[in-house]
Amino acid sequence: MNRGIQLEIPNNWGSHLGDILLPFNISHFDWYIGGEEAYQDTGGGNFAPLFQGEIYGMKGHDLSEILELSRYYIIFANFKAYPIGEFIEDVLTYEEFLKSHCQLVLLVIDSSYVTVYCKDNKILDDLYMNAISKGFEKVDYITDENDFRTRLSVW
Repeated sequence: MNRGIQLEIPNNWGSHLGDILLPFNISHFDWYIGGEEAYQDTGGGNFAPLFQGEIYGMKGHDLSEILELSRYYIIFANFKAYPIGEFIEDVLTYEEFLKSHCQLVLLVIDSSYVTVYCKDNKILDDLYMNAISKGFEKVDYITDENDFRTRLSVW
């Protein structure tokens, strides 16, 4: 069974996460943001933190604008999508993810290595095909057999 996808993004400024999540309607969810390390381009060679610490319940519309319209540089990131109005928590294992209302987990490690878990198999297939069409590298499914991750965390 497919659990998610893994891929590599360019190690540079851009809106790569917005590109990855195009098939997933970011605006239809509330989000947990882990408060890891990411910066936004504020112009004139200046940058500022993309997020101010850990966030429980960022509105999807706000996150969508940030991820799709801003230039940013992600070093470590931890995003988790919940249906609007559901209890938001930082699920830490795949088993917790399955039992929770969380619908999607997106993790970025070392600026390039992206893991996405998604409960909806059709959207997961769409995310996979989108990643291929966007030219991301090393796109592959994460399955029950090849998933060696013990925690849904970047640390």
